[in-house]
Order: sequence, then structure tokens, then C-alpha cells
Amino acid sequence: MKKHNVAATVITLMAVLLSTSVAQSADTRPNILILIADDMGFSDVGAFGSEIETPSIDMLAEQGMLFTNFHVGASCSPTRTMLISGVDNHLAGLGNMLEIQADNQFGKPGYEGYLNDKVVALPRLLRDAGYHTYMTGKWHLGYDPERIPFQRGFEKSFMLGESGADNWVDQSYAPFYSEVHYYEDDKRVTLPTEDYFSSDFYTDRMIEYIDSNLEDGKPFLGWLGYQAVHYPHQAPKSYIDKYNGVYDNGFEALRAQRLERQKELGIVSKDVSLDMEFAKTSFEPWRIPDWDKLSDEEKAFNARRMQTYAGMLDNMDVNIGKILKYLDDKGIADKTIVIFMADNGPDPNQLPMNDAYREWYTKNYEKTFIEDFEGDFSDLGQKGVYSDYGPGWAAAAAVPCSYYKTFSTEGGLRVPLIIRYPGVVKACSQIDKLAFVRDILPTLLEVAGVDKPGPVYDGRKVYQPDGISMVPVLTGEKETVRDEANPFGYELAGSSAVFQGKYKLMQNPPPKGNGDWELYDIEADPSELNNLADDMPKRVAEMIAFFEAYSERVNLVPVPEGYNPLEQTVINAKRKAAH
Repeated sequence: MKKHNVAATVITLMAVLLSTSVAQSADTRPNILILIADDMGFSDVGAFGSEIETPSIDMLAEQGMLFTNFHVGASCSPTRTMLISGVDNHLAGLGNMLEIQADNQFGKPGYEGYLNDKVVALPRLLRDAGYHTYMTGKWHLGYDPERIPFQRGFEKSFMLGESGADNWVDQSYAPFYSEVHYYEDDKRVTLPTEDYFSSDFYTDRMIEYIDSNLEDGKPFLGWLGYQAVHYPHQAPKSYIDKYNGVYDNGFEALRAQRLERQKELGIVSKDVSLDMEFAKTSFEPWRIPDWDKLSDEEKAFNARRMQTYAGMLDNMDVNIGKILKYLDDKGIADKTIVIFMADNGPDPNQLPMNDAYREWYTKNYEKTFIEDFEGDFSDLGQKGVYSDYGPGWAAAAAVPCSYYKTFSTEGGLRVPLIIRYPGVVKACSQIDKLAFVRDILPTLLEVAGVDKPGPVYDGRKVYQPDGISMVPVLTGEKETVRDEANPFGYELAGSSAVFQGKYKLMQNPPPKGNGDWELYDIEADPSELNNLADDMPKRVAEMIAFFEAYSERVNLVPVPEGYNPLEQTVINAKRKAAH
């Protein structure tokens, strides 16, 4: 009798193992690969009008769907919070980016400065549903041991905790960080000392993670957050030299060139124009200089700065090509959804020019300022050298949009989105209707067959994601994700907006604007040159009322009068808010 029970148990166990193996091998759910560029403008890749060589990203566009009216938060961590949770950033812990958080926001619910416990992260949901979950690169959602990717559902991870870092060595890029937090899984680590460059390393490590479990038949989530093209702009010299002479004609020429290319590609309408006087793209301290009035040395310096940016983006594209080739070589490209996006628009900031920071850059970098180079700018982007590119090139990166990162203008909020989903998404297709970053999580949950979390998950109360699945658009059943019946509100650092169909109501307080509500048709006028507020007072009033209700729902804490995000970085650095 005892022997019979043992035999029966063995048979039962074998049957369970066999059924599990069959289930795994027959798992038809798609893999998911999310590729995030940092601080990249709407016009910065070839498929969106750029002269920068991005064949890998352009191939994704040829094989997938371009979203030309896709919006994110206007800064890094708020966008990443909404992407990974599907919940408004004011509820999920990043009501403002910690580095610029106003004095009155510290200690308030939703302003914890990290991804809080009131949301369930995408990797946790997918891991609980049988996915492998991997992450490499920039995290920026918390650097304490209990806030790292390993604790939010990623089974394997290599993360940079801060908003950025040097791309060559283990060093902070800004004075408001006293150190850089790198973690592999749950262990604090340092960077390799030899042959390290951020984009190369993050890509190779992601491939290693995917490959480690590939044979078990389970699908995977890969979350790859590049430091490119966040400053400091750095890249191997060969990538930078490739663009010798390309930017010698200056900011204005590049803006006009990219707009014409966008019109040729059908990214924007033939009727779209730019504010060539920079009235909508320049303010103190980010005043765009007149290229023709610069000295020869200043022109050479600025051209090389843009070359460095281009080289960094070019290198990122090569790395994206590397991981796409890996998917092809392993025969899994056709069962992998690939999402490429940016986390916000271009950043014009020139931190070293701030008097409060100048000494720090002198101490921590061999070369930063134009006078440091003695007329030879060939080593911009290399080890020991800091580089950013300023408002002129940032304005070109944002084309056709106005302004930049942290603004509620299109330049801050509208970024490229490409989704490749073989067998589902029609190749070389394009959507010019509104979509939002919070729409991605419900999309991925739907294709993975996973329910949205909430209001209780794993015994705790959580906010439910409120985005709209993009699947009907991806399959061609619908032409838009968000029509007039699905508006959404937005706010960051006092800059506010309401999106409703083709209309956008926005407000930028001083010093970024005059604080007035402005109304634009962002389908016809992505440059935001034709303010419709006076012509449509009823719509303005209705959208303001919507924003007020939204503010109350997400417990928005308004920034105080006189708040300046640039000055706030200095204040927060002194109080060690960033660290």
C-alpha cells in the first residue's frame, strides 16, 4: 500500500511537471521590451525628421506604428512613475521631481520623491502573472534599498538611482548629488573601471538577463532606461567626429531643416510653421543667442556641443540595434512587443553657468567651460569632460514644438513613440491623434492577459490605473486612443495643462510664462502659435473647471508664488533633498 502511494505520488508529480512544461513552452503571450531615451526631443530621430543617423530606431518605425501626438510628463521621474504604474504622478509619489520640489511640497502625500506603495508597478504585475522581469539603466524612482527595482518586481536589475550620472566613470554629474547609487539586484555596486560606457553596458547587461532564462519558455519584460541623451553629453569620439561640419550653420538653420524634413515625411502638416524669432522658445536665463553674432570660437564650441549630443544619440541607436539583432538571432523578434519612447522633451539647462555651481564643475571635471579648451574642442564628450548643449540646440530638438523640459508646452510634453508588434501592428503606420503615457500600462496588461490592479492588491489598498488601452488603435479597430470624451489633466512644477481631443489648455507661471491660460489646436498647430482662448471662452472655462476637479482628485499641492525650478535646485541641494 505504501509503495502504491509513493508510485502514485511520483506519477502525479510528473504529470504536474509535464503540464507545467507544456504550458510554458506553449505560452503565447508576447515578450515586452521598453526602450526609454532620456531628455530627447520630438525631432531627434530620423523617422521624426532628424539628420542624426538612427537606422535601428527608424527600422522600428518602418516595421511598426509611429505616434506623432503622444505626450508624457515634462520631466524624467514623473513620466517614469506614470509609465510603470499607470497612475497619475501626484498620487504615485512624484507630484514633482524631487530635485526641483517646492518647499511646501515636502512631506505631503504624493510628493514622497519616490515611487510610493500606493501603486503596483508593472514588473510586479507581470512577474506575478508568470513573466520574467528585467531592468537596466536609469531608474530615478528611489535609491534607498527598499525603493530599488528589485523591490518593485524586477527579478534581475542593474540600476542608476539618480536623474543622471557621468557616462564614463562612477561620478555624479551635478552638485545636488553627493554620490551615485548603483544597485545590481539588491546589492550596492560600483561600475566597472575598464571599458565602461553607459549605453553599451546597460544594453549588454539586458541581453545577458534575457538570455539567462530564455530556454524556459516564459515571456519576459525588459525595461531599458538609457542615460542618453541626458547631460552630460558624452560618447566615444568616433561617433562625435562623424558629425564634423553638420552643425556649422547654427540653431536656426537646423530648426528650419528639420521642419522641412518632417513635412516631407508627413510627421506634421505642410501648413505648420515655426516662430523663427524664438519668441516662443527663449527666455532668461535660457536666452538663445544670435548665431551670426557669435565669434568663430563660440560657433566652433557650440557646433561641437551639438555633435557630441548627436554622437551620444547615434551610439544609443547602435545599442538598440544590438538588442534588436539579439531578438532576431534568437528567433523571438516576432513574439516581442518593442516600445521606443522618450521620457520628456529636450533640456536646455546649462548647470555650470549657474554661479552657485561653477566651482563644483571646476573641481569635478577637467574641462567644462569654453575657456578650458583653449580653442581645441576635439575632446568634448570624452572622459573628464562635461558637455551640455544649451537652449539653441534644444529648440531645434523640439521642432516643431515650443520650449522644453519642465514646460507644459508641446516642447516639454510631446515626444516620439514607436510600437512594433509583429502580426498585430501594421508596418509603417502612423497615428496623429492624442495618446498619453498612462495609456501604455493598460495596453501591456491587456496583451499579457493581466487584470488591472486595485483597489486592493496583495492585501494593501492601491490606486487603480486610469489609462486607456491602445490595443484597438494598434490593431486598426480605432483611429484614436483619447477622443473628446476622454480628457486628462496634467501639472508639474506649476506648469499645467488639460488635453481634450485636439485641444490643449495650458498655463506656464513666471519665469517660464505669464501665468495666463492659453488654448491651442495641437493637431493643426503643434508649434502653439495661434492662441484660441479669446475665440473660445466657453471651452476655456469648461477645461479650467476640469483642471480644478483634477487638482482636487490628485491632491495637487500648488507651488508657491515666486517659485523658480532653477533656483529650487540650489535650495534643495543645500538641504540634501536630492540625497
